[in-house]
Amino acid sequence: MTSGDPNLRARARAEAAHVARSLTTFGPSRGRRWPLAVQAGLAMAVPIVVLAASGRSDIALLAATGAFTVIYGGWLRPRERARFAPLVALALTACAAGGTLAGAGGTIAVLGGVLVLTVVSAAIAGWVSLGPPGPVFFVLVFGLSAQVTSVHAGGQRAVDPWLYLALVAASSVFACLLVVAPLALPRYRREPVRPRRALFPRRWGAVARTLTVRAAIVAVVGVGAAVAVDPERSYWIVCAGLAVVGLPVGRRDAAVRGIHRTVGTVVGAAAYLALAFLPVPVWALGLVLGGLQFAIELVVVRHYALALVFITPLVLLIIGAATGDGASLPLALERVVDTLVGAAVGTIAALAVRLRAD
Repeated sequence: MTSGDPNLRARARAEAAHVARSLTTFGPSRGRRWPLAVQAGLAMAVPIVVLAASGRSDIALLAATGAFTVIYGGWLRPRERARFAPLVALALTACAAGGTLAGAGGTIAVLGGVLVLTVVSAAIAGWVSLGPPGPVFFVLVFGLSAQVTSVHAGGQRAVDPWLYLALVAASSVFACLLVVAPLALPRYRREPVRPRRALFPRRWGAVARTLTVRAAIVAVVGVGAAVAVDPERSYWIVCAGLAVVGLPVGRRDAAVRGIHRTVGTVVGAAAYLALAFLPVPVWALGLVLGGLQFAIELVVVRHYALALVFITPLVLLIIGAATGDGASLPLALERVVDTLVGAAVGTIAALAVRLRAD
């Protein structure tokens, strides 16, 4: 026994207590979240319900992707968000288009696309100080689009790529309209607009470099792990890691995020299994997804694990319906395993590369 052992044990107990507190308590409030939550919930639910009600239940859930436009720039003022949201919509649509092209190119193209996009999107997010939720949804949309429109046996695609991209673009435009809606009130139109350079200062400093290097580790190791497990799941593994290191957080906070993501995903997978086997029509499923998206935006800044309890069934329901797999216990188990691997890789990347202030 060395003299340092008691100190090491004491520190381990302190860190375990810190993690336990983070899982059992909410963080501080960061202002009103309900307006953003309402917009996000409507952006998710309305396109699905409208398509299902018009007789196109077969493609309704494909319109869910555009809702991710709303969740970026939630800290901006309404006029600033109205200018920013179309840029996010274009970026997400471009990622969807890239995913459909990669899906046509086969497994190697998808793996290469996930790897390159992870590094590039993290570098850009760090360079322009993008803020939460970081680059993770760009990679998620790319991977999901590749999986949904991939070529199956016999050379057929489960979903027509042009139809899919049209739905993504249309739902993104609807999301932008929701972001613009508050400007109908004169008090929001009168608010000053800060210059874009002030909101998103371009700086290739220590923070941007750290995010890029961490993302590169996650991309390389995550794609490598996917090759060994299942190449079609590469984007989920990488997204789980990128969610840990895609924001400028220190080693301790990154490790806590990794634990939160793992715990939240396990509980969320159980929630998915409870929801997926219920005999609900697609329009009702759209309302459920809208409710989940609303809940996510309310809690994500205060309790990350709880947010994952809502995020996991939302994404799994979309994947299961869009790919034709339906309710599936193997799907839930696969995503839990992928999250465990990705969160571990992200935590290791954060511990290996220290965050330095600019």
